[in-house]
Formats: sequence, structure tokens, C-alpha cells
Amino acid sequence: MENHSLEELKSLIEEEIYLIPEDREAILASLDSAPDTRTESPKPPVQSSDAAAAAPSPAPKAPPAPVEELVPEPIPVKGNFSKGVLILHEEASLREDLMEMLVKMINACGHSMAEIGLLPAKDLEGRSMEEFKALNAHTILKFGRVNHPINAVQARPYEVHAERETEYLFADSLTAISENVALKKKLWTSLQVLFNLT
Repeated sequence: MENHSLEELKSLIEEEIYLIPEDREAILASLDSAPDTRTESPKPPVQSSDAAAAAPSPAPKAPPAPVEELVPEPIPVKGNFSKGVLILHEEASLREDLMEMLVKMINACGHSMAEIGLLPAKDLEGRSMEEFKALNAHTILKFGRVNHPINAVQARPYEVHAERETEYLFADSLTAISENVALKKKLWTSLQVLFNLT
């Protein structure tokens, strides 16, 4: 039984097992003192007769407890995010001029920066769609390229796309929009549809 993996043991035990702190500490201590049998075959220890007489007999090994699944840290969102409006942006950090443009845009839509959440693309890397959905955003504005499964959402650039209770608007990066008047107008038209301003 000691040679079985945790995955094999999970299939045998269907109920959840809970450990009290004392048991957990004892098991962790026994695991730390146990030799690592995954890389090499166990070798019998060589002891002198004096060391064998002085050493206490080893305690019986407790069966290994299932390892608790680590719950990932929630995705960090900057801002209050009280209205469920989330802005994903390609830029690692927003320059002052981009932030000023974003503030004007959000204010023109009837919101304040205190109500929305900002999330740089780098903070989404390696995160699952389930983790993203746990943010519970109702309106998502994605600016630029984001390396995340959210790209699978069938939203066309500058068109509002609704999926269940969430509305999406995908656009070019904030940097590109700030440098192009035509893109600013295109974005403003889309924002008016998204926030029912017309």
C-alpha cells in the first residue's frame, strides 16, 4: 500500500478526509524524516551495535493523508470594482496620458474610476477561465492582446457581445487608441451602445 500514489488512493476513498492540526503536523514530520523512495530503491540502514541499542525503535508509519488541493490566489484587480465593470489592458502599466484618457472615457459613460476594476494582461497569464469568471464581472472591456482563454469569446472588435449575464467589448490597445482619432471615435460609438447612452 505504501507504493500506491495519491491518485490511486483517491479512487479508493470516496469520502472527504479532514485532518486536525495535530495529525497534520505528525504526518508532515514523518514525511520529512522518511527517505525519498521515488528516486532510488530503499537500502537497509547500516548501524553499529552501539547505535542500534541507543536508537529508539521507529514508530509505526501512519498511512499518508491526502494532500489538500491548494486554492489559487484570486486574480488581483486594481480598483474598487463595485459595479462589475472590468477593464483588461495589454499594457503592463498605464502611462499618465493613457490613464487620463481612460478616466475621461469612463466618466463620459456615467461611471467613475472608483467603480471599475483594472487588470493588466500580465496578471492573467497562466490563469484559467474559471478563475477569471470567479471575478464576477458583468461588463468586460478588453484593450489589446491578452494571453488568456478569454480570447475564445466570439466577440468582434468594437462590437458589443453578450454571453449570459456578461457583456464584452474588445478593442485595440489603449496605446493604439490614444494615437488614432478614428479608433477613438470607433470606441466611443461602441461604448455608447454598451452603456446604453444613445
